Amino acid sequence: MKNAKIQLLASYYNPILLHLACASSAMILIVRLWIAHVFWASGIVKIQDFSTTVLLFTNEHPVPYMPPMVAAIFSTAFELSCPALLTLGLAARIATLPLLVMTAIINFTYDNATEHYYWAMLLGMILCYGPGKISLDYWISKKINHS
Repeated sequence: MKNAKIQLLASYYNPILLHLACASSAMILIVRLWIAHVFWASGIVKIQDFSTTVLLFTNEHPVPYMPPMVAAIFSTAFELSCPALLTLGLAARIATLPLLVMTAIINFTYDNATEHYYWAMLLGMILCYGPGKISLDYWISKKINHS
């Protein structure tokens, strides 16, 4: 009797798990797109008026041990290139690293906000679990492994 109940529960539970596994690829894509948008929008603002960006890194939020011009160039470059890679799912794990460093620098030197911990968790999720099946990384690895 006990075995029959367990089998009945498993017969309902296993299909749900299969559907959730399929949804995980879509969910990680949504996470990649969301966090990419956060940094991309910031990079676009920086590049629209780069002289103001340099002034901000000089006066408002200087980065320790880094000249303002270098900080402005690096942050703008990372905020435009890494989101593009995350969106495509190309070298996605590597693309999270500069964004994680930037998030830590922003949080600990300029503005300690809960939002930054949220960004770090999402980036950490991509770093640890990868970009999912809806990504160029996945497609490339399938091609390489089947060759």
